[in-house]
Amino acid sequence: MVANNSQQALSITLRVWRQAGPDQPGKFVDYPAKDLSPHMSFLEMLDMVNDELTRKGEEPIAFAHDCREGICGTCSCTINGKPHGPGRGIATCQLYMRTFHDGDVIVVEPFRATAFPIVKDLVTDRSGFDKIMKSGGFITARAGSAPEANATLIPKENADLAMDAAACIGCGACVAACKNASAMLFVAAKVSHLGLLPQGEVERDRRVLAMVGTMEEQGFGNCTNYYECSAACPKLISHDFIARMNRDYLKASFRSAFQHASNSTGGGAG
Repeated sequence: MVANNSQQALSITLRVWRQAGPDQPGKFVDYPAKDLSPHMSFLEMLDMVNDELTRKGEEPIAFAHDCREGICGTCSCTINGKPHGPGRGIATCQLYMRTFHDGDVIVVEPFRATAFPIVKDLVTDRSGFDKIMKSGGFITARAGSAPEANATLIPKENADLAMDAAACIGCGACVAACKNASAMLFVAAKVSHLGLLPQGEVERDRRVLAMVGTMEEQGFGNCTNYYECSAACPKLISHDFIARMNRDYLKASFRSAFQHASNSTGGGAG
């Protein structure tokens, strides 16, 4: 195996998971990819392979993509057993072929999780994330028009943490990396992003209870503190947000139970 450099073209064997549909059996199929530029991205390499398959009259490989700039979170592939492939802090579209070596066999498959059913080939249905966001990942309280930047005082630590959490692109790598297929890092980032800011304080309790509840309803697993989620995250979101969310959830649960008990007692007295 010869290490690639910045100029040398390389040829690899692509071992891809092919599955015609959600209810169809799947299998790995090998495809040769020759004379690849080390400067092309992984998705550009898939485009070249698909062009060749199309010329041969074969079904191209279905894979998801949109921005190809590490922003949209769409390009969810597991490459050589790691969500988004080798490298740290990058999405699949930011992975370049110079990462690999001439003659490599590269295994590509979709994110594996019960809550992410396969649609076709490398494409999965990640609408479970959308349902979690729909349950509470927003602010409905009237905040008025955009205020002057310095009118609302926010501690710098909170502002920095909120920005870190907001970096989550919802790609699902955390779920694919977790042995329990947990979505805790994703939910924690979304809960913390809004909960750390004054605009999100009003609905803080309702938000965390609703989003965690929906996460469980969608079939995502629980966290057992292996931290593979943060290791695979293309935005390097810290697992510390999970602890923050757990604290918010416990506080919200206690307050909700106390409020329910108070309402029950008050109703009986009346």
